[in-house]
Amino acid sequence: MDATSLLAFALALVVMSCTPGPSVAALIARVLTNGFRETLPFLAAMWLGEAVWLTCAIAGLAVIAHTFATGFFVLKMAGVGYLLFLAWKMWTAPADARTDEIPRGRTGWRMFLAGSLVTAGNPKIALFYLALLPTIIDLRAVNTVGWAELVATMLAVLITADCTWAFVATRVRKLILTRRAIKIANRTSAAAMAGAAVAIATR
Repeated sequence: MDATSLLAFALALVVMSCTPGPSVAALIARVLTNGFRETLPFLAAMWLGEAVWLTCAIAGLAVIAHTFATGFFVLKMAGVGYLLFLAWKMWTAPADARTDEIPRGRTGWRMFLAGSLVTAGNPKIALFYLALLPTIIDLRAVNTVGWAELVATMLAVLITADCTWAFVATRVRKLILTRRAIKIANRTSAAAMAGAAVAIATR
């Protein structure tokens, strides 16, 4: 694939990933309550999910997405429900706990599930790959090598952007020292997570 097409794709993805939305809100909420290291499965799921969306776009599945609109709606609502559940857990978490009450040591798969649902149910991501991307790149001309180049470019952009958001959230988290600050952080994270759920549900 030519460098111009990759650059255009990268720039469009930078704009999308640096613009606050449901995914960013959910990411920041998880970092504030669990820390960066325990949020890695959440991040991995989001990156994998976007790779799946990209692959679907290249495979020409935009038509299938419209055909099975009901299935996508159900998946989106499942993601919304799970995000609201996590928001409730954060809101009711005791302020004397380390951060949130979701059991530690068993959060890896839950984090991965949450990240998967956020990415699968986020219409902003779906629209980017299924509607906007075909106007940037001629997807019919993308071969296996081109797909690999697009995925590599996507991962480079997303890892940079998401880790920047996570770093900012980590710095804020280190300032949380008192019981009151922990309670505020939990409630703020819950509001962000609920906001992400509402944003996904209403789009």
